[in-house]
Amino acid sequence: MGEWFRNIYVTVKTVVQGMAITLLTWFKTYRRRTFTEVYEYPEVPVPVKSRYRGFHRFDLTTCIGCEKCAVACPVDCIYIEKEKSPVGKGFRVDTFVIDYTKCMFCALCVEPCPVDCIFMGSNHDLSCYSRDGCVVDFAKLPLQVAWGQATLNPTAVAESKVLDEPVWVKGESSPFEYSETPS
Repeated sequence: MGEWFRNIYVTVKTVVQGMAITLLTWFKTYRRRTFTEVYEYPEVPVPVKSRYRGFHRFDLTTCIGCEKCAVACPVDCIYIEKEKSPVGKGFRVDTFVIDYTKCMFCALCVEPCPVDCIFMGSNHDLSCYSRDGCVVDFAKLPLQVAWGQATLNPTAVAESKVLDEPVWVKGESSPFEYSETPS
């Protein structure tokens, strides 16, 4: 009979200890500040560490079109279309697409690049309402956004989707310029 009372005592003691811990944790949540009080997101961006691997940055002017980043990608989320450059040697990158619905942000595409034209940025927010907004063509983004001087945001991605031609590289003329030829 004594063992039965001891078992009841241990059971009640264990439940009371567990509930005490639960109640203490529950009351602590009312004393701490919310996430938006600490960081004031989205007006003030959330600070990220220097080693954070966010959305990519791509320098279109230095890319030589070697496709080593696309080969190194383990999930095949990088698509590159290029053509022979009409000015000088090398290739002109017409499309450099990264599908962020597939990307796992491993940074394996950054290491094999011989000219360091692709690197990981610190942006972590590319919210959109459709999957089409997660497919980013860096060749059609404004250069300041692609290089990381301006933030990669859904508005810039949506505006780049309406462009038919890539952003042109130094030394090349735009295909929209018409030459004066005698008729």
